[in-house]
Amino acid sequence: MLQSEQGSWFYRKRNRNMIVEVGPEVEAREGFCWLTLGQVLGLLWTDNLVGMDARTVLSCFPYGTSGPLSGTDDFAEVLALSGDPAAGGVHTMIEVLSWITEMQTRHELSARCIPLKSVRDWRRTEYAISHDLGRHLSVIGVDVTASGREVAAWQQPLVQPHGVGVAALLVRRFGGVLHALFNARVEAGYLDVVELAPTVQCTPANYDHLPAGSLPPFLDVVRGHHTGRMRFDAELSEEGGRFHHARTRYQILEVGEGVADVEPDGYHWLTVHQLVKLLQHSHYVNVQARTLVACLQGLR
Repeated sequence: MLQSEQGSWFYRKRNRNMIVEVGPEVEAREGFCWLTLGQVLGLLWTDNLVGMDARTVLSCFPYGTSGPLSGTDDFAEVLALSGDPAAGGVHTMIEVLSWITEMQTRHELSARCIPLKSVRDWRRTEYAISHDLGRHLSVIGVDVTASGREVAAWQQPLVQPHGVGVAALLVRRFGGVLHALFNARVEAGYLDVVELAPTVQCTPANYDHLPAGSLPPFLDVVRGHHTGRMRFDAELSEEGGRFHHARTRYQILEVGEGVADVEPDGYHWLTVHQLVKLLQHSHYVNVQARTLVACLQGLR
């Protein structure tokens, strides 16, 4: 399926995500290694080890609903039930698709290419194009030499984010079935205006200069996670081919009653099964959310 990449950094960029089953005739070449699915998902706990492209493909894997369960409590059980279509959810799949369609029709997005010299509040120096206040990102030029690539040396621009991002997913049990809270998010580079994003997706440093009350919804819940149980927490890098040291802290926080009892506008509680169904189509789930789907599947 064609899946989007970062809509705030890329303009309508898409990659085809594919999983191909092969036989013993395909041997691991130099620089490659066969790993089990469990081994790869386990490596997600190691900071900056599993690349973004691998994570997005992992999210699209057709995970089963049965098999041995792990963990010291019943979390793996409620997570497995979340992947079972027979277990049901807060919303039916028809309701989920209707909600996404409503979000797409509610918002209008107009983006057009303009000369860089016409972009306001940015400055160009000898080495970078940067925001006037030093926030958001810079575009830098690099001179690269590397082994194991198609060419040994090249020059290119890279996006250099300022600050470590946060992508956090709140999960909660409804009727013994785990649900995750997703946000219908608009970003300038999306092809279809709206895609499902994690509960929280931001770079907190970009809000430091703003008055109290300006933080994104639920960031305070993630920061004060004493109200819930952190099920996953690791810093993972974004694509290294176009970004320079882009890092995001990916977190999955289980919360209980009292958090989003009534879904805020633009948010819905979804089951893993519903996410798997959405990932069979293009442009429903954004790249940060796909990483968290892979991390969630690894908690079974």
